Amino acid sequence: MLETTRRLIQERLAAEVGRIDKDAPMRVALAYPSPYNVGMSSLGFQRVYRGLQAMAGVSCERVFLSDDAAEPAQTMRERPVSYESRRELADFPVIMVSVAYELELAGLVKLLDAAGIPALSREREERHPLVIAGGPLTFSNPLPLAPFVDAIVIGEAEELIEPLVRSFLDSRNRNEALSNLAALSSVFVPALHGDTLPAPAACDDSLLPAHSAIRTPHTELSNMFLIEAERGCSRGCTYCVMRRSTNGGMRIVPKEVVLEKIPADAKRVGLVGAAVSDHPKIVEIVRSLVDRGVEVGLSSLRPDRLKDEFVGVLRAAGYRTLTTALDGPSERMRGIIERRGREPHYQTAAELARKHGMDRLKLYLMIGLPGETDADIDECVTFVSELSHVIPIALGIAPFCSKHKTPLDGMPYAGISVIQARLERLRRGLKGRADVRATSAKWAWVEYVLAQGGAAEGEALAKAVRAGGKFADYKRAFAELGHAPDGRGYSEVTPPIAPERAKMRRLSLV
Repeated sequence: MLETTRRLIQERLAAEVGRIDKDAPMRVALAYPSPYNVGMSSLGFQRVYRGLQAMAGVSCERVFLSDDAAEPAQTMRERPVSYESRRELADFPVIMVSVAYELELAGLVKLLDAAGIPALSREREERHPLVIAGGPLTFSNPLPLAPFVDAIVIGEAEELIEPLVRSFLDSRNRNEALSNLAALSSVFVPALHGDTLPAPAACDDSLLPAHSAIRTPHTELSNMFLIEAERGCSRGCTYCVMRRSTNGGMRIVPKEVVLEKIPADAKRVGLVGAAVSDHPKIVEIVRSLVDRGVEVGLSSLRPDRLKDEFVGVLRAAGYRTLTTALDGPSERMRGIIERRGREPHYQTAAELARKHGMDRLKLYLMIGLPGETDADIDECVTFVSELSHVIPIALGIAPFCSKHKTPLDGMPYAGISVIQARLERLRRGLKGRADVRATSAKWAWVEYVLAQGGAAEGEALAKAVRAGGKFADYKRAFAELGHAPDGRGYSEVTPPIAPERAKMRRLSLV
């Protein structure tokens, strides 16, 4: 099995373009708690890789969760090794790990367990690596991550990469390293800070955009060069962590900067951002890339931005499916969560997708929102059925999970049985009219418990992973903390609405 893994690593390394080969006295492991194809599609992971390789005297080696450990009930069968030197994870003095969302915490436990490193930081000794985490999860609630790491970078890490490593290098022992890390702005050291989180770091705009260091066919986004067109968002959707109040809202990268950063040999480019279609020059950027013969993908398309010229240039850039977010199942729900998308926007999107020869319109949808009822689901069935007469429709559905640092923080999970019943209602109503696919209501509940939880929930996750990692193991571990998968339904709950949105509330609840 070990020989098979080594061959797989060699095959993937041989296919990479842009890797920064480097040897240095200080080796840092950069770990991702999901398999290679997911980790190498993470722009944040690649940004940290580039930053570490730029440091004098430091080299970065990448470590990933094995492919066979991606499923919840599977563990790693071998000790994790780095791609660069096949060095075991436990042999690095420092491990930096990027965590995107709550369910990846299970992958972190698997990585540490397989490496022979105590997963709980309080059980580690002087001989064990220092584990430092960061990533998108830190913008909402990093507390369930706290039991497994020695320090967490809250927010944007660009300007903290070098100080983090220097803090370790300048320390004589583990305790001194923790004290040095705790002195850094926006660095959270659970052993010293308790549950008190610092404000998130925001890097200087001059350091934007983040962009790929390595391109490879062995990723979710095969051979695609990723680059930010903007960072953050100017909108105020009440469920979203990256809303306008986060790190100064939306920060635009000038068109000229975006285009000059893209390698001349790149044939596929992904423009990344929470609201990339809101970039004032987005049509010009995409058209310029099309003129180069480049295939282009955008990480987000807002329905109110889908005009004729924009959809036309997207088709020229290789789009076969036009994808946007429906978010709420009804106009009432979209008003409550402060989404700008309205039925005329989706009707226009469907018509333009057909006009420009696309195969289908894909809509992302949340169900189980605060205040949602069966009538909202029925409205969705009616509206999507109407759209299906224009162009084939695909629905991608996810249960709503409330997140910290949003106006809907603290709202309860609708309940597995409620989500499943509403999903079945949608499927029945749209049978033969739309392709309906949904993420698991059970695993969404696990995500919700972690999103709203703390260190105790993180330790319960570790217990569930070690018990087998099946949903029943999580249900049992979380039950010990008083969490039940079918509690109060949202029909009993009134969602919080900002005072300045009172008029919208009255209109949307009619």
